[in-house]
Order: sequence, then C-alpha cells, then structure tokens
Amino acid sequence: MTITDGTAAPATLTAPGTPEVLRYTAFSADPAGGNPAGVVLDAAGLDDADLLRIAAEVGYSETAFLTAPPEGAAEPDRSFTLRFFSPLAEVSFCGHATVATAVALAERRGPGEFVFVTQAGTVPVSVAEHDGVLRATLTSVEPHTEDAAPEDVAEALASLDWPAADLDPAFPPRIAYAGARHLVLGAATRERLAALDYDFDRLTALMRKLGLTTVQLVWRESESVFHVRDPFPVGGVVEDPATGAAAAALGAYLRERGLVGDDATLTLHQGADLGRPGLLEVTLRPGDSRVRVSGTAARIA
Repeated sequence: MTITDGTAAPATLTAPGTPEVLRYTAFSADPAGGNPAGVVLDAAGLDDADLLRIAAEVGYSETAFLTAPPEGAAEPDRSFTLRFFSPLAEVSFCGHATVATAVALAERRGPGEFVFVTQAGTVPVSVAEHDGVLRATLTSVEPHTEDAAPEDVAEALASLDWPAADLDPAFPPRIAYAGARHLVLGAATRERLAALDYDFDRLTALMRKLGLTTVQLVWRESESVFHVRDPFPVGGVVEDPATGAAAAALGAYLRERGLVGDDATLTLHQGADLGRPGLLEVTLRPGDSRVRVSGTAARIA
C-alpha cells in the first residue's frame, strides 16, 4: 500500500457493485483545505471486506459508511448506524468524517438534528445554516484521560525525534479519549510543531501497543487558540489534516488539567503545515463533561 498524507484519492472506484462514494472535506469551506473524507450514504449489503476495500481505494484517512439505525430509533429518518474505515483498518470514531457525513445528509434532508450510532457510542450532531454555509456540531461520548507511562512517552519522543526539552511543561503527556484514544504531547514552540519527520514504523508499533488512533501534538498560541497536528500511521497515512476526534479528546484533556475553564470556546488550527488549513471549534459547557466539536464541510468535485 502507498502511504500518503491522507489527502490523495483516485478519481473513480472500478470494482463492480461499489456504491457511490461522495467526497467532502471537513473543517473547511474550501475543498482545498481541511480533511477529506469519503462518505457512503447507503452501505447496506456491504460486508467488512467491502468497506475496507472501498476505504483503501478512496485513500483518505477515513471513509464513513451509513446503514440503518438499530431498532427503536426515535427518529429513524434522522438516525443512522455509522462506521469508519481508514485504508488499513476500522476506526471506532472519526470526527471529521462525522462532520462531513452530517453536512452531506443536511444538503439532502435539510439542516437539523441527526443521531449516529458508532462503535464508540451514540453521537448526536446538529447542523445549522449560517449565511448559506452549513456547519455541523458533534457532541462526543463521555470523555476521560489517563496517565501515560514514562517509558511510553520516551518511546513516542524517540519515534518523533523530539528531545524531551522540546516539550511544554504546562502540558504533561496524557492519553485522552472522547471516542478514540490519543496521546497528547505539548510542543514548546510553533517551530517544534512544524518540524514533523518521524519514524513511521516505530511510532506505529507504539500506537498499536497502546491502542492509540493518533498522537495529538499541540502548541498553545493564546488562552483559547491552539495549533495541532496528528500523526496517523496506524491508519496508513502519515498525518491526518484535521482531526475532530482528537479535538474532542484535547478539549477533555485541557479541562481535566485545568488549562481552560469549564465554560470555554477554543479554536484549533490544523493542516496549515500540510497545505490544507482547517479550523476546528471546541466548546466546553459547565455541568456537561461531553465535548462539542464544530466545523464546516464542502463537497470535493
């Protein structure tokens, strides 16, 4: 398999019986920005081998597949089972593909509320139109964080070729979860974040050991503005250009560490170092431990 940055995709899928695959970018209104995702609005009749084959042929970091909701859904026409596949494996939850899917549905069924049943749990998404642009807000499953073992942090830094002195001491390494597991590492400078050239196989081995989806690399610009990057070798791509699941996990981490308040709106910049700038908004609400992640999406021609 060719390893990519998650942005390239073939023009067509030629296998017989392949359903229509829509292509959207999430967390940008510009098709040239954000994170591309494949979206299959009707995956009924496809088995797991079909889903993995389609995701591999699409070549994006994730492709989302919709089927009917479980029995008893309150609004079956607005509820769906949603699964995500990278080019290499199924992923429990993917934020950017959720946003892309919600916008694709809203274009066809109108804005409003959708409910997606994922492997990680039930994820409600609200889509609203502002000045002719559709914007989706997903609400994460219950998040949590946990300690990262010193030896695992040391291995991550060795894989990234980051000296320990390049870490921001205000951001202690932790594993954060809001639908998928991410190792959070804080960079001391924007230059450190920009210089990403890691050992693909070595980082893959560590991530598989720890059950990680990405490594969330973060640099804090101001009280509410952050820049992030997400190596994603376990998915078969070098880097995810805009990562909603990691954004939700980061929001949980920042709140748990007391780095932001319980009532906060955060702006995350991601993808600029790849030439695909995206913008993610993370919202924390008092009395609600869940994290909300918002962004736009655009159809890729």
